[in-house]
Amino acid sequence: MRISTTSCLCPFLVCLCFIQRCSSVSHHTPAKVPTKNQTKLANGETEVHHRPKRGWIWNQFFVLEEHTGPDPQYVGKLHSNSDKGDGSVRYILDGEGAGSIFIIDEVTGDIHATKSLDREKKSHYVLHAQALDRYTEEALEPKSEFIIKVQDINDNAPKFPDGPFVATVPEMSEVGTSVLQVTASDADDPTYGNSARIVYSILQGQPYFSVDPKTGIIRTALADMDREAREHYTVVIQAKDMAGQVGGLSGSTTINITLTDINDNPPKFPQKNYQLYVPESAQVGKPVGKIKANDDDLGINADIKYSIINSEGANTFSISADRDTKEGIISLKKPLNYERKKSYTLHIEGMNTHADPRFSYLGSFKDTATLKITVGDVDEGPVFSIDHYIMDVYENAPRGTEVGAVTARDPDSRNSPVRYFLDSKEDDERYFRIDEITGVIRTTKPLDREDITWHNITVMASEVDNPSLLSHVPVTVQVLDVNDNPPEVAADEEIILCESSRPGQVIQTVTAVDKDDFANGQRFAFALPSQLPVNPNFTLKDNEDSTASIIARRRRFNHLTQELYELPIVVWDGGEPSLSGTSTLTLRVCPCQRHGRIRACQGEAFLSSAGLSTGALIAILLCIIILLAIVVLFITLRRSKKEPLIISEEDIRENVVTYDDEGGGEEDTEAFDIIALRNPAAAEELKFRRDIRPEARQHCGLLRSRRSPSVDLDDVDVQEFIKQRQVDADLDTSVPPYDSLQTYAYEGQGSPTGSISPLDSPGTQSEQDYNFLDEYGPDFQRLAELYGRADSDVSTVYSLWRQNSLFTKMR
Repeated sequence: MRISTTSCLCPFLVCLCFIQRCSSVSHHTPAKVPTKNQTKLANGETEVHHRPKRGWIWNQFFVLEEHTGPDPQYVGKLHSNSDKGDGSVRYILDGEGAGSIFIIDEVTGDIHATKSLDREKKSHYVLHAQALDRYTEEALEPKSEFIIKVQDINDNAPKFPDGPFVATVPEMSEVGTSVLQVTASDADDPTYGNSARIVYSILQGQPYFSVDPKTGIIRTALADMDREAREHYTVVIQAKDMAGQVGGLSGSTTINITLTDINDNPPKFPQKNYQLYVPESAQVGKPVGKIKANDDDLGINADIKYSIINSEGANTFSISADRDTKEGIISLKKPLNYERKKSYTLHIEGMNTHADPRFSYLGSFKDTATLKITVGDVDEGPVFSIDHYIMDVYENAPRGTEVGAVTARDPDSRNSPVRYFLDSKEDDERYFRIDEITGVIRTTKPLDREDITWHNITVMASEVDNPSLLSHVPVTVQVLDVNDNPPEVAADEEIILCESSRPGQVIQTVTAVDKDDFANGQRFAFALPSQLPVNPNFTLKDNEDSTASIIARRRRFNHLTQELYELPIVVWDGGEPSLSGTSTLTLRVCPCQRHGRIRACQGEAFLSSAGLSTGALIAILLCIIILLAIVVLFITLRRSKKEPLIISEEDIRENVVTYDDEGGGEEDTEAFDIIALRNPAAAEELKFRRDIRPEARQHCGLLRSRRSPSVDLDDVDVQEFIKQRQVDADLDTSVPPYDSLQTYAYEGQGSPTGSISPLDSPGTQSEQDYNFLDEYGPDFQRLAELYGRADSDVSTVYSLWRQNSLFTKMR
């Protein structure tokens, strides 16, 4: 199968097609694709034969882009060697754009493009062609691939994608200085024809700039372009394809070029002479005027350094540049005085700080001007002769002593009189006064250097004609020293004297102090008072270095015998005249350990002052401890629980026990000794707490009753005693805190038959007959036997008495 193109649209394409055909014949190799063809014979057999090989193949078509004709554009033709022209071969096409963009005639194999193509969107299409048997649909040849290239036409104008542009170039640049390179792009095929061949040209910006037609580099075309004359330029560059030929497409862009500044202009003062008025009261360091030189340059190229080049002006004034305004600021270096100098002439120079050596041929980049300053007269306050006065006066000088004098004058030409006075805010004590006319300062009272050594005062002066103008000056007065204070021995601490001191031993080294001040240093001499007898205990040695040593004269000191010693010392100073003072030192005797280490002085001093020995102190401390123990014991007993008054059955007392108590029950029942009812006088002596168990007193009463059976109870007023006991019970504050019923009863003088109580029994030698007890039973027979025994002891009697008491109760 071969693919052929039978027509071209223009003579140019006809030539191109011819060249392509020739190149195809010479360069393409035949495709060797063996294809089996089968033919049925009459006898039913099939004959198999091979197709002849193709001699060439056409595998590339061309189609013009942007075709706008009414009919589809013819692309080419497919043809197979198997095609006999009888219509048995059917051609098919598939691949990119097959069926939509490219269609094929199935019978003739003609290919047409149905749409207008754009090479810039797609430059070629890859398709596949195949020849089939129309009847059997069998492939007569294998599928062949071919390419349809879109032939470029000049349908895209050049463009500057990055425009517009901004560029700078220094002013005064040489001709041909490169400014900027611009580049245009063309979407057409650069490999085919001149559609993408661009040529640059300048449409606007001549004669200042030019452009290279091929590279698009913009250069300066005019020499000595001055920024101060013109700063901004607009250049229009055109790019045209087809190598700039007629019919080519073009595009343009704009370049804004700015000339940058260089220092090609020197500073210039607008005028050569200036005048300035400055009052003499202008403050030092403050600006008094300004001057400016003009410079057409910009930035650092316009920086100017100002200076005063003549000595007359430079000594009194200074000038500095303001970075923002480029002005020269004139300031005052020294005070002005109209009376001394009424005008100044300043020669001021302005010079660029960044000079460009390329333009040195233009001359020096600086300029000068003259400034005349006129000093204005101003009424000024008095001026003191010096800025600070220092005076001195001796202490203790009498009132009115002259200290010194200050002087001030009116600086103005009229020389007005001056008056002086002291600042009332200072010198509250008024140590000084000043003569308002002469300025002499005197004391108002004697001064004491030891109190205040330096006095700082302020003297003010004013003109008589204009008192509102004041001037101030500080005055310092030093009080000079005189020897008016006697020296004293410095004794900040108590001097300790060890008991074991030996003769000749140094006890203490003393120094002296003096409130006075000596220029060559203080010198002191020491001695013991000469009018006193020789001290037997101590002596004093002058060390001749303003110190003295106290030396012991005897052996052994005892603090118990004498603890304190007083030692008067006389000290002289080295002043003129010399003064002396006597100081009495106190030496305390203390027991010391070895190496002179003090053991305890304060405690020993306390004992000595009280006149007590160590043994006495120990006895006092023991007494105090015993008293404290008694107090603690008493408090403990007071807080212990109260014992009930009902005594156990073993108690030897006869008790009256009551059980009709309306108080707190059996625990607070109270019993009373019957002896108290029989002997009120004894009871009065034995008043004690009834809630405390009186064991010792009960036994004593029992024995006494035993030994004194003849106690007479007839004379005892028992009823009176009971009433007294009731009053005591009502007033007693130690009773329990609840109601208690206390019963007192008196049964009279006793039974006529007598009592069998051993309290009323006679002594051990009684001759009473106890046989009558036999009638009461065997138990009382034993009792009679026991009473009858002469050797019955108290314990036996007590046991019998208990049994008898029990019997009485039972009755």
